[in-house]
Amino acid sequence: MAPGKFGRTLHRWRDRVPPEAAGLPAGGRRRTAGLRREELAQLAGISVDYVTRLEQGRASNPSPQVVEALARALRLSADEREHLFHLAGLVPPGPDAVPAYITPSVQRLLDRLSGTPVAVYDAAWTLLLANPMYTALMGDTSGWRGFERNGVWRNFLGPEGRVRHTPEERRAFLAALAGDLRDAAGRYHADLGLQRLIGELHAGSELFAELWDAGTVGRHEASRKTIDHPRVGALTLDCDVLTVRGPDLRIMIYTAEPGTEDADRLALLAVLGTQSLTG
Repeated sequence: MAPGKFGRTLHRWRDRVPPEAAGLPAGGRRRTAGLRREELAQLAGISVDYVTRLEQGRASNPSPQVVEALARALRLSADEREHLFHLAGLVPPGPDAVPAYITPSVQRLLDRLSGTPVAVYDAAWTLLLANPMYTALMGDTSGWRGFERNGVWRNFLGPEGRVRHTPEERRAFLAALAGDLRDAAGRYHADLGLQRLIGELHAGSELFAELWDAGTVGRHEASRKTIDHPRVGALTLDCDVLTVRGPDLRIMIYTAEPGTEDADRLALLAVLGTQSLTG
């Protein structure tokens, strides 16, 4: 890694991203037109201290996951992302790895859905980005690390979430997730991180092992979900999963039927925002 070049490039690219372009409020006095270190850290899911040390050349050898997260937060083009990997002394992920790159066109789509709960996952259901409305609906994701960011791991091995399921619905949902993961493993068979995830799930969940060994296939796509929210109560929403070919992304979108109580509760949630996380 070239610490000086990496840090200077990071700082320069941070300065050129207006906060409103990253979905952040632009109010208040600012010494720069671009992102503050605190804002970049928030968007990338890393500590402010680590961003500071990277920019000052006091931290070296960032992981591929950190570089990928910084590239997403800075909204880098494909060429800029590749350059940032090289400055970090890393080889950009190849075609055998699960893509984790959110293209500028997808990012523009997300910008236009700021009032709708939206999350972006990779092909193995690892969370790449959750907008503020999704966070308000489903809970804060900023502290998730490693396998915690994977939706399959969280549903098989993690804490119980806010989505309500009957036992039959839950088994069907988990079977679809396991089948979807099998599909990704077939396409990205050389991805070591994906293999570690499957190994962790197989060792930690008897149900996952049963489904996996049985060769379960399936796909997690559209459904109606009831979310038990601590501030606005239960919301029954349509959950659609859009697949973006090329970068192989999963865009999860929650919407309510207009004129319903669920739509009213979702509108209230937009007003409350993430206050619901601390109430």
